[in-house]
Amino acid sequence: MRHNRAVNHLGRQSGHRKAMLANMASSLILKKRITTTEAKAKALKPYLEPLVTKSKEDTTHSRRVVFSYLKDKEATAELFRTIAPKVADRPGGYLRILHTGFRQGDAAEMVLVEFVDFNEAALASGKKEAKKTTRRSRAKKAEAAPAEEAAPAAEAPAAE
Repeated sequence: MRHNRAVNHLGRQSGHRKAMLANMASSLILKKRITTTEAKAKALKPYLEPLVTKSKEDTTHSRRVVFSYLKDKEATAELFRTIAPKVADRPGGYLRILHTGFRQGDAAEMVLVEFVDFNEAALASGKKEAKKTTRRSRAKKAEAAPAEEAAPAAEAPAAE
């Protein structure tokens, strides 16, 4: 039984696993979106989200702590410069995992991991557009529109 064995070792020894998670986190920070397996994505989320929380406070200590995990100067700078200000008001949940299907070779479950506030497509769809109406409603609006146009035109000469 595996009671209290919460860490998914991902079939790797600890040094390899830590290096892999650091590389995946750096790639995600720099590219804002990566595709990986579901198991690696689930391991990446608790690895990276505390670092994003720490990056909200821009101090030398927090930069050094984040750098000790990421081991990439460019990714650390990107995290503190662009990502932290954008997620400053978010209380957590910085990453989104979207299932994309199965890998061709070994049928592994593939997912897309992305930052929640950096998906322009989802942010654009979040702004609700005007709901399309039925034909019946459009016909009524078309009949009402010429009547409304005639009324302001009649008032316009009286105002002059």
